[in-house]
Amino acid sequence: MRALQRIRDGVQFCIVCGTVSDKELCRICADSRRDRSMICVVEEPKDVQAVERTREFKGRYHVLGGALDPLNGVGPDQLRIRELLTRVGTQDDGVDVTEVIIATDPNTEGEATATYLVRMMRDFPGLAITRLASGLPMGGDLEFADELTLGRALTGRRRM
Repeated sequence: MRALQRIRDGVQFCIVCGTVSDKELCRICADSRRDRSMICVVEEPKDVQAVERTREFKGRYHVLGGALDPLNGVGPDQLRIRELLTRVGTQDDGVDVTEVIIATDPNTEGEATATYLVRMMRDFPGLAITRLASGLPMGGDLEFADELTLGRALTGRRRM
């Protein structure tokens, strides 16, 4: 029981990105080797770990703390959107943010959040706003894919 209490008391949120950490700065934000010009926006701290497992992303993160969900009372003021806009508009050690990757969930709330974020950031000069590709899972069968997933896979196709 005491061990759980120590864990709970020792956990906090990173002051920069908002992920769970045992220090004021998480290990990713404290890592000077990470690319400061790229921010991957996710809904929850668990999403940071999912992206990190790919070992493909070398930038930094921003955890929103959820997704827009007006039916359940979650609006822009309940999420860390203001903090994201501040990060995008401010240099980090002389480095401008040049790309924001929106990695919200591919559901109604995640799409609404992504659309809102694009509207809020589209006027930042020199900022590329990208969205994670979505489509068919490896090992999946076309016949079992829903129309939205298959449509996205067709739209996001790439030359081979």
